[in-house]
Amino acid sequence: MAKFKKKLLSVIVPAFRQERTIKKDLENIEQVLKEGLSEFDFEIICVVDGDIDKTFLNVKQIKSKKIKVFGYNSNRGKGFAVRFGMVRAKGDLISFLDAGMDISPKGIMMLMAHMEWYNADVIVGSKRHPVSRVNYPLRRRIYSIGYHLGVKMLFGLPLTDTQSGIKIFKRNVVEKVLPRLLVRNYAMDIEMLAVAKYIGFGRIYEAPIEVRFDKRTSRIRWHTIFRMVVDTLAVFYRLKIIRYYDINNRRLWKLDPELKFRVNMG
Repeated sequence: MAKFKKKLLSVIVPAFRQERTIKKDLENIEQVLKEGLSEFDFEIICVVDGDIDKTFLNVKQIKSKKIKVFGYNSNRGKGFAVRFGMVRAKGDLISFLDAGMDISPKGIMMLMAHMEWYNADVIVGSKRHPVSRVNYPLRRRIYSIGYHLGVKMLFGLPLTDTQSGIKIFKRNVVEKVLPRLLVRNYAMDIEMLAVAKYIGFGRIYEAPIEVRFDKRTSRIRWHTIFRMVVDTLAVFYRLKIIRYYDINNRRLWKLDPELKFRVNMG
């Protein structure tokens, strides 16, 4: 009798200046997945976003077949790092999770359960879900509510939180969405979700997560807020005004040659 082959979950972990914690973070994620997954096998793909410190070297010290590490010389932004990992992912489900462990990796199992319950295309971890456990600084809460209201008006996404660093996508969603994306940093989440909804993947739902913010690293600077707003408005312009993401405009899609991937462009 042929051995039953499990489905595969790919977890992308973008890392920037995480030399202090990255080894422990990845080992923690691996342990959580080993204990929590039964019907899925998994791979962890860490993408070191720039050779700035010892993050890459520290990841290479991990002796695990489940953990792969990629990197490049200069910092390109979280959006680029996530895409870089996604195009190398082999999973039936493809997730990303921020390094630093502000977000508990146990949330991955919760998101996967919601994926099955809803037969979803995308599941988004939400800090504002009624049963999420979050120690959320007041200032960040205010920023988040304001940004969410703006996103709701611009894109009509059925979500209360688009920016949490944990999401899961079906593989076919990633294959259709990825070639269209441009944002390298601040509005990467919005672009992925808005484009997915726009091209027909409307089954986008939220799941609860557990978040413990580190006050030393969770401050948001004004220039970050400004760039996020600019990037978000640029996504709206491409989506609603010039229809850049339409399949009829595929000749305009400026696929970054550094990503080096082949996906379904239809």
